[in-house]
Amino acid sequence: MRTNIKISFLILLILTIIGCQNSEKKEKQLVRIDFGKWDNKNDSLGVELIYNRFKNWKDLLKRTERIACNDSIPKITLKSENRIKTIYFHNPCWENFACILIKQKNTIEIHNDTINKNYENFYPLDSLEIVLKRDIENNGENPKLSDNLEKLLIYVSYDKNGFENLPKTLDKLTQAYERITNKTDINIWLNEKFDIPPPPPLKEIIEIE
Repeated sequence: MRTNIKISFLILLILTIIGCQNSEKKEKQLVRIDFGKWDNKNDSLGVELIYNRFKNWKDLLKRTERIACNDSIPKITLKSENRIKTIYFHNPCWENFACILIKQKNTIEIHNDTINKNYENFYPLDSLEIVLKRDIENNGENPKLSDNLEKLLIYVSYDKNGFENLPKTLDKLTQAYERITNKTDINIWLNEKFDIPPPPPLKEIIEIE
């Protein structure tokens, strides 16, 4: 009887050890990676945006603004089976700025599932890597594209509702950026979509002049 108890105890002990070893292996295999985390920023400044708790996109933007105005950095964490990806957003605190001048050519906007460049060219989200690569590798050659990688700013915006695809969009965006540049220093702003009316026809301009 005692022999059976000892054997059962040994088997239980061995199974426990094996289970702990497997658990440690899984933890070691889990990769952590940060996007948009700049060298001069501290980990403690990051404040999590729990995006699925917001009723609409404007509420999420208001929270992003409050975080930025408290000298912190809004971030979103995406988790998968083998990776924890944290994305930091560098939205400014607009209370501190009357205006920020950003050249349009140095920006790419992703609104819902559409990519917009210079308010002229619109592409489906599947074209994200191609559009990114064109701007990243331009190096100032094409005056309509980004001057260089350091100046490239990517806006992400949604309608009032319907931003449930935000995690997928951010995942695709960061993956594409990393593949092209082998870097993680991406500059993303969560943005409000502003509709800019098209310019009047040339005939109307001539008549006004």
